[in-house]
Amino acid sequence: MTRADVARYAGVSTAVVSYVLNDGPKAVAPLTRERVLDAVRVLGYRPNAAARALSMGSADMFGLLVHDNRNPFFAELCHTLDQASADKGRSLLIVNSDREQVATSEQIRDLVSRQIGGLIIADVLTAREQSLVESLGIPTVVIGQFGETDGLHSVGVDFAVGAREATEHLIGHGYREVAFVGSAARYDDRERGWRDALTAAGLPLGPLLHVPFTYQGGYDAAMQLLQGSRRPRAVLAASDQIAIGMLAAFGQRGVGVPDDIAIASFDGTVAADFVWPRLTTAAQPLHEMADTAVRILLGADDEPGHRAFTTHLRIRESCGCTPAS
Repeated sequence: MTRADVARYAGVSTAVVSYVLNDGPKAVAPLTRERVLDAVRVLGYRPNAAARALSMGSADMFGLLVHDNRNPFFAELCHTLDQASADKGRSLLIVNSDREQVATSEQIRDLVSRQIGGLIIADVLTAREQSLVESLGIPTVVIGQFGETDGLHSVGVDFAVGAREATEHLIGHGYREVAFVGSAARYDDRERGWRDALTAAGLPLGPLLHVPFTYQGGYDAAMQLLQGSRRPRAVLAASDQIAIGMLAAFGQRGVGVPDDIAIASFDGTVAADFVWPRLTTAAQPLHEMADTAVRILLGADDEPGHRAFTTHLRIRESCGCTPAS
């Protein structure tokens, strides 16, 4: 199938097809855009480079689009996916989607044009970006998601259950006021799990802060909590990176963890074991998630759907426990 075939099917010019698939440079009316994307799906059109590589069986590389691999969690995810790909005889090309002045849709098209045999996305897609991915017809899996991504394979953990378990552990220590520090972008299931645990225990919600998923975000959140009129007794941080930033702020202000404020976090990165006190954290099973993502790209499951894994609460000192190891 060619771009001209798509244009004929949709009743538009080849230029309009190009504008839709390249997300510009000219805008296309929504109904026209849908006609073009529908034609792409019906005809099975793919960009030439990707189609040629797939048909010849030479696509021995996967592409990984990750938001920011400086984040400890994403760094470990990238490494684990690279290992899982290598185990199946594939290499991994990694691209960060947070680069300024480069649209995510452009990065997706660039990866596909490099004759990759599959695409892994560790980022949140807009509706338009998802439509683009679906139109390309390349095996794709979205990893680290809160739930099902319609039309695409996805892999993640049950964030709500993991956060609820971590919050319940803090409540089990007798902490009656537990704060939550999490995503500045949107409400997520970790926040829901925190809310559910406190509500089930008959406790009021503690302070709620939305900050970036960075060390600085955690540091700033800790400073806000210390400046408040009522300091919480414990905090659930939505990532280890946020929690480590909080540890730095508390240490600077002479606030003891866990004696003054206890902390539990989410992700289970290696860094959680190399701060003091070590972090109690809901760990994501990265090896299982990565293996599943690679198997999906290799055709282990043709039906799009969501695979949810269970977190494991690693008990360390930050919550007030004294673990045996």
